[in-house]
Amino acid sequence: MLDYQAPNDLLKDKVILVTGAGDGIGRSAALHYASHGATVILLGRTTKKLEDVYDEIEERGHPQAAIIPLNLDTATEHDYIEIANTIQAEFGRIDGVLYNASILGDRTGLSNYEPSTFEQVMRVNVSSQFLMTQALMPLMLEAPEASIVFTTSSVGRKARAYWGAYAISKFATEAMMQLLADELENTSNVRVNAINPGATRTNMRAKAFPAENPASVMAPDDLMPLYLYLMGNDSTDVNGQSIDAQLRKDAKKSVN
Repeated sequence: MLDYQAPNDLLKDKVILVTGAGDGIGRSAALHYASHGATVILLGRTTKKLEDVYDEIEERGHPQAAIIPLNLDTATEHDYIEIANTIQAEFGRIDGVLYNASILGDRTGLSNYEPSTFEQVMRVNVSSQFLMTQALMPLMLEAPEASIVFTTSSVGRKARAYWGAYAISKFATEAMMQLLADELENTSNVRVNAINPGATRTNMRAKAFPAENPASVMAPDDLMPLYLYLMGNDSTDVNGQSIDAQLRKDAKKSVN
């Protein structure tokens, strides 16, 4: 999976939603999905960033993308239902969802953790994924083969001091993935997995490790074989797996 060579038409005619598509891993995934034939729905908080990705997809001659600006911190259940209604009206189904958007929160002990920040992290990293999945599931069931890919972290498998709400949110993400995969296995066409990107050159990584040289960690583009594999039909039999996108030399510092 980690050295997977994706066919050029791997995602031809598929409709794929990417959250946090404006930069980092989400941007890279959106561009790679489009380059392999997908119509990509770009969802994020900053319209300008989404427009830049949209323009790059168009300039490369890939299928025309769509843009959905949304602040996951303030979005309501109604917003997610409206997104599902829009996708149904425009495309009739959805073949894949990459849950990439998340926020770091504070790097401090739980005894000092700001409650409002804790709640914000849980809204963005957990509740938004629950509400989006619930709204989109009827459309995913209309697809011949559908894939949901969550984004996890090493601190969502073994908690470490001072990772606060982020670690707790990633434990919840792992649970959501496992629960959905178990519920849908053998009863639907939808498979559910998670990717741990590991140490990757993103804005979140820079915030978590401000003294680190960005050139010392992997670029998002280097991780895309696994992102392509889990979104395409070659992974039809893979369900309920939490997969590392890279071999980590220092597991203590691995966070997307």
